[in-house]
Amino acid sequence: MPLTRLDPVTALIIVDLQKGLVGLPLAHPIEPVIRHARSLADAFRARALPVVLVNVAGSAPGRTEQQRQTGLHTAGPRPAGWTDLVPELGQQPDDIVLTKRTWGAFASTDLEAQLKTRGVTQVVISGVATGTGVEATARQAYEAGFNVTLACDAMTDSRAQAHDYSIRSVFPRLGETGTSAEIIALLPPIGSA
Repeated sequence: MPLTRLDPVTALIIVDLQKGLVGLPLAHPIEPVIRHARSLADAFRARALPVVLVNVAGSAPGRTEQQRQTGLHTAGPRPAGWTDLVPELGQQPDDIVLTKRTWGAFASTDLEAQLKTRGVTQVVISGVATGTGVEATARQAYEAGFNVTLACDAMTDSRAQAHDYSIRSVFPRLGETGTSAEIIALLPPIGSA
């Protein structure tokens, strides 16, 4: 289904585009993903719409059957700068910056309250990894009552199959999907607010 519209107060959420993750093997080249995320961030900032930059500094405890991958779940201390957001995002003082310790950006933070305080009714989500951090954030946003849009060219995963499955089978049940250019085209003209 093509994108229909964006609510007047829509926020952009960029998930886990941080130094410790973007260097891991990914299904798609990371440079275009970062470039598309930055174009979204610039467009939202130009319209004074909220931009949320999320990094991850841990994971939920608990046992899993599948061995955890290296990178996020590596035992021991992480290298210096591991949680730093990539500078290409052009972080600004007005951006909302959150650190999470679970897959989704809502479960272990005050993101829902921050967005609702600002009158946000819709979120656009991008980042890594499509099948974990992005999908969990989208599910949590949907469950919190936000309209959800997913910028499919501004995300990737370490597993191509997980990326494709989320985009094809999960995201259409949570919201609408599109490219960063299609999403930007639905934003109000600059200065119209």
